[in-house]
Amino acid sequence: MDRTTSNLLTQTSAGTPMGNLMRRYWVPILAAREIAEPDGPQVRVQIMGEKLIAFRDTTGQPGLIDEFCSHRGVSLFFGRNEDCGIRCAYHGLKFDRTGACVDVPSARDNPQVLARMAIKAYPCIERGGLVWAFMGPAGKQPAPPELEWCTLPASHVYVSKRLQQSNYLQAIEGGIDTAHVSFVHKFSVDNDPMHQGSRAVDYIKADGNVIFDIEKNPFGLTLYGRRNGDQVDGVVQTYYWRITQYIFPWFTLIPPFGEHSLGGHVWVPVDDENCWAWSINYRPDQPLSAQERADMDAGHGIHVLYEPPAQAGQAISWRPRANQDNDYLMDRQAQKDKRAYSGIHGISEQDASLQESMGAIQDRTQEKLLPTDKGIIMARRMLEEAALGLANGIEPPALDASTQQVRAAGVLLPTTQDPKPWAKDKIEHVAGKAVFSV
Repeated sequence: MDRTTSNLLTQTSAGTPMGNLMRRYWVPILAAREIAEPDGPQVRVQIMGEKLIAFRDTTGQPGLIDEFCSHRGVSLFFGRNEDCGIRCAYHGLKFDRTGACVDVPSARDNPQVLARMAIKAYPCIERGGLVWAFMGPAGKQPAPPELEWCTLPASHVYVSKRLQQSNYLQAIEGGIDTAHVSFVHKFSVDNDPMHQGSRAVDYIKADGNVIFDIEKNPFGLTLYGRRNGDQVDGVVQTYYWRITQYIFPWFTLIPPFGEHSLGGHVWVPVDDENCWAWSINYRPDQPLSAQERADMDAGHGIHVLYEPPAQAGQAISWRPRANQDNDYLMDRQAQKDKRAYSGIHGISEQDASLQESMGAIQDRTQEKLLPTDKGIIMARRMLEEAALGLANGIEPPALDASTQQVRAAGVLLPTTQDPKPWAKDKIEHVAGKAVFSV
């Protein structure tokens, strides 16, 4: 990849081609529980380089506004959330969730001053336990997100997030890449409670030579990763297909394991060198059990335990407890004993350790890609084409219920069967359909 393309793909600040593209979609900014109470504490949020404040106003509506007061640039994090707005603690200016300045104590009778003091604000909705913002131009607001997990009752869904110290593209490429599961996660899936009892674990461990077929479709990419399945007298009878979904521009769905819940991610830039990694588990047809939630709370599966706050009462940093500063709590003995392939414990921690090791922004001019990178190449091309297209007045891919209601799957099929027609029938337009897992 040349430097120009790398910069286009990795830079997401306002006004950049990729930043403009991503702002045309609903962006998850924080969990609804982070601003649970009307008039409760506001929360700092940084998305695509913009420093913002999220809060819930007196009526219970979420808001997302510029962090800084228009008067003297004071952070509104230190303001008061009261009476349907945030009041600056310095000189008392007050802003509602639309960004309108509704009070200037020193000029209350001057509507021109009120209008002049307005700040940036973005419309918000709540869906799937998250608050989403639209950061794009007025009049271009898309339909609300309709991924399956967004539409389910809260009892069916578990969502967590973690701060990853790398560019979003490194993270999303890891979500697309199913080949690495046979290596970095090889031993962990034996012990993780959210993977146990699955035949898929045996197929993944036995065959690291994944053969890929990729299908481009209206919502993104469907990635078919083929491994050998069952054998009779040394002759392969079935293929185990891990079918991963990439939903434009930043969603991935993970092939499930056995009877465990379905999973997915959202990869959202904080700035060009950090991203939010949202991790979701859900069951379409029943609530998650108390044990499942306890396992997720304990950092199993795709979830993590967090670095403790520096002092009591301080807000959580969302940074994993295993991080760059402590070499991700690497355990060389566990690596030697084949309990952790890379010596890192935890599935998300394993991914983060390797993706962050590339540097905050990987130098893609030096990479040498392989056939297993076909899905990554296609995803990059989709993002590049959409960003350049938007810069030339071509509207980006539209997402609605008909394109987002898809699933990932794990399935054994005869070696002679094409998985694409099977997938179109079984894991698209999924409402009321069975889950397919091995």
